[in-house]
Amino acid sequence: MKIRARMRRRFRFRIRNWALVRLCAATVGIMIFALVLLPLFLVVFFHGDEVSFPRVERESRTITVYRQQEGRTLTLDLESYVAGVVAGEMPATFEMEALKAQAVAARTYGLSKITRAAAGGNAAEHPNAPLCDTTHCQVYRTEEELTELKGTGWMEDGWLKIQEATESTAGEIMYYEGNMVEQPLFHSASGGRTENSEDVFVSALPYLRSVESRFEGEAPYQNESISISLSTFEKKIKEKYGAANISPNTIKILTKSDGGRVEEIQVGDKVLRGRDIRELFGLRSANFSLAFNGNEDIVFTTHGYGHGVGMSQWGANGMAKAGYNYKDILQHYYVGVTVE
Repeated sequence: MKIRARMRRRFRFRIRNWALVRLCAATVGIMIFALVLLPLFLVVFFHGDEVSFPRVERESRTITVYRQQEGRTLTLDLESYVAGVVAGEMPATFEMEALKAQAVAARTYGLSKITRAAAGGNAAEHPNAPLCDTTHCQVYRTEEELTELKGTGWMEDGWLKIQEATESTAGEIMYYEGNMVEQPLFHSASGGRTENSEDVFVSALPYLRSVESRFEGEAPYQNESISISLSTFEKKIKEKYGAANISPNTIKILTKSDGGRVEEIQVGDKVLRGRDIRELFGLRSANFSLAFNGNEDIVFTTHGYGHGVGMSQWGANGMAKAGYNYKDILQHYYVGVTVE
């Protein structure tokens, strides 16, 4: 009997020890989940595609660009590419801090295109390279092309200035919440306020918000007017969109975006987008008003130049003249970003 009692006590002791081991193992498992797996799940769930745009190491790297006119690819150093984009996209007469801001935006855009291409392939317009040298991506010019276009005097002045802006920001790109910015868009002039990305394109991106652009006083393309005969206007609209019953009484702006661009416009029996009108008639911007010259002409008055999303280049230059540095400029036009 004593032996049986001792055995029962040992058995209960082993059970209690095993239960303690299982409790410890469960506790460790919960801690691993809470500290490692749960944060990873939250990053993937809440950031979605942004996981595909990780931080970029500062290292020397090359970039491949498709030359549209030549029909071939060109591989070159990243910083040489960035300088060629700044020269193709922004006047060298702009302030140094504006040129630096353009360099960071161009570098970020180029690297984000490489990342996207690695994940899903190149665009149909340039299947052999992640980038092209036109406005489909970013305008890029070689030193030889710039010499031919602008002359040796510009190369000794403007090109050296652009190289300085590029070299002084070498390796720096924009991040949003730890991920490389995917769409660092820019345009010539906003007309006073930039646009939310979803009001012009498809996606709503948190760093592409409508912001005031109050330093555009020297920008061209302000209050530009273009007159189109009503007969030409009616013909083009009918051919493109099939609208009918077009007259001064049936043409009116319905809604505008936060940035002031026309979202919807009534044209006869159709409701079109402001960007449809801009593209069809070659207007500088979808930020326009309209008036009629009797029953003969329709007069569009535009404000700004370009799609209006992201950095206004003329606004950036105005900010630089007002004493802001390139990081101030970028963090104004790209809300919530860091530059590293």
